[in-house]
Amino acid sequence: MSKSVILLSGGLDSLVTLGYSKRHTDYNVELALTFDYGQKSAEAEIEYSGKAAEYYDIKHKTINLDWLKEITQTALVSEKNIPETGLNTNESAALVWVPNRNALFLNIAAAFCDSYGYEYILYGANKEEGETFPDNTELFRASVTEVFKTSTLVHPQVIAPLINYNKDDIVKIAVRDNIPLEYVRSCYNSGDKHCGKCESCRHLKQALINNNCYNYINILFGENEN
Repeated sequence: MSKSVILLSGGLDSLVTLGYSKRHTDYNVELALTFDYGQKSAEAEIEYSGKAAEYYDIKHKTINLDWLKEITQTALVSEKNIPETGLNTNESAALVWVPNRNALFLNIAAAFCDSYGYEYILYGANKEEGETFPDNTELFRASVTEVFKTSTLVHPQVIAPLINYNKDDIVKIAVRDNIPLEYVRSCYNSGDKHCGKCESCRHLKQALINNNCYNYINILFGENEN
C-alpha cells in the first residue's frame, strides 16, 4: 500500500487537502509536517495543524527553520505590518513572499520520503493562489516532481489535489466531506481569533460567506455574520 506525507500549515487549503485525500484517495497520508520559520502566526499554525493531524489520526512533526527568518524581510516574519485592504494582489503577494518557501518545504518532505519510504508528498496548491504565487502552479508541481527523480532514491510524486479549485470550491468540498473547518488557521497575524483584515483572512471569510458557512465565521473570527 502506498503512503504519503503532507505539508500542513493549518490553513484552509492544507486542511482540505488532508481531508479530501483521506476520504477520496489511496494516498494513505501518515505524516504531517508543519514548519516554524519565525512567522507571526507560527504558534497558532502549529496548534491547529496538530488538532487536524489528531482528528485524522496521523503523525505530526514540527520542523524549525529559524535561519529562514534571518534572510527575509517578508511581513510574515518582520516588524512590517501585514498587508490589509487597499493593496492589489501583486503588491500584497510581494509583501508576504518567503524566499523559495514551498520548494524548501517540499525538499525537506522529500528527505522524509527517502528515509521512510513515502511515495507521495501532498500540499495545498490551488488555482486562486497560483494566479500570484508561482509555487502554487501546475508547472511548479510537475517541475519539483521531475527533480525528485534524480535528487531522491524513492522518487516521490508531488500531489496537489486542489490545484484546479478556488477558495469557494475548496470550502464547498470541506462542507461536502465534513472536514472540520474549526481547525483552520489561515490568518497571517498572531492572536486567538483570525484578524479578519489580512488578505488570507479576507479570502477565507468571503469563501465562507459564499457557502453560507456563517457558523464558522463566528468560530474562526469571533463574528456573527448572520
